[in-house]
Amino acid sequence: MSVRTLIVDDSATMQAMIRRKLECDPAIEVVGTAGSADEARAQIKALDPDVVTLDIEMPGMNGLEFLERLMRLRPTPVVMLSTLTSRGADVSLAALELGAFDCFDKAALPLAADANGALSLTDLVRAAAKSRPSSSLRPTAPPIQPKSEVFHPRASSMIAIGASTGGVETLIALLADFPQNCPPTVIVQHMPASFTASFAARLDRLSPPRVLEARAGAPLVAGTVYLAPGGDRHLEIAGTGTKRHCRLVEDAKVSGHRPSVDRLFQSVARVAGADAVGVILTGMGGDGAEGLKTMRNTGSTTIGQDEATCVVYGMPAVAHRIGAVCEQQPLGRIAARLIVECRA
Repeated sequence: MSVRTLIVDDSATMQAMIRRKLECDPAIEVVGTAGSADEARAQIKALDPDVVTLDIEMPGMNGLEFLERLMRLRPTPVVMLSTLTSRGADVSLAALELGAFDCFDKAALPLAADANGALSLTDLVRAAAKSRPSSSLRPTAPPIQPKSEVFHPRASSMIAIGASTGGVETLIALLADFPQNCPPTVIVQHMPASFTASFAARLDRLSPPRVLEARAGAPLVAGTVYLAPGGDRHLEIAGTGTKRHCRLVEDAKVSGHRPSVDRLFQSVARVAGADAVGVILTGMGGDGAEGLKTMRNTGSTTIGQDEATCVVYGMPAVAHRIGAVCEQQPLGRIAARLIVECRA
């Protein structure tokens, strides 16, 4: 059965370009186009598409405003088309936080294939059709206040987290429940290099602990979360005992990604072993599954996000299938489990 897709863009030229790209895939059917929010609303009601591709800039109501209303009133898988530059990062992250499935760089549309192995627009549309759109909006205004209960982490404890598609709003929700003095936490979230500094800053505003983009040599300290920078380096941890630090390594992709969740988890298994807890969250593909299994084999507690709360039950499903996961938990219970596992 084909994926029925609606294209929303104020440029007729761009509509035609997107249509040509999507219609190269026999599994996708373009059922209509719209040049404004009003047209898009009417087309969605009339056509009930499986997926919408949505431009950020439109006359009248912009793409973000339209997305917010769509996800609140009629949750639908949406692939945002934007410029994935540093200027467009904040807008694209806001769209992901509102529940967009993913963002695709308009500059990549004319390319026959992505030289870096990134997912194509047709890949994203097909995957979006199988996803669970979120109708809940995450907090964007006041920073979350630290929780009142006392938490004393073990000095040797640490947390490692991997996420991909759907990870933006998932990580916002997860870290909102972290204590201010959480164990050192390292995260790989698959996203473009231009996004990670903005995402770290956004998480820092919305989370009780401090959140930083990881830097080479940065010591791992309690109360701090380290987000892997996107681009051409893997995030690993190194050190001995409780004196651990971030390490950024230029190397080939692992499991199709750089930074790779597998690469992070494998380093955590080597350095921290049973002192660490590993978490694998929503995402396409299987990055992180083998690394999480290595963590489990060295004594780490490993947690997978359950299918019901994943936007895409891909990475956690692979990890569960190969025996890498000690337990599956809904998103709302993961932070509490981490606190139990890391308590002194």
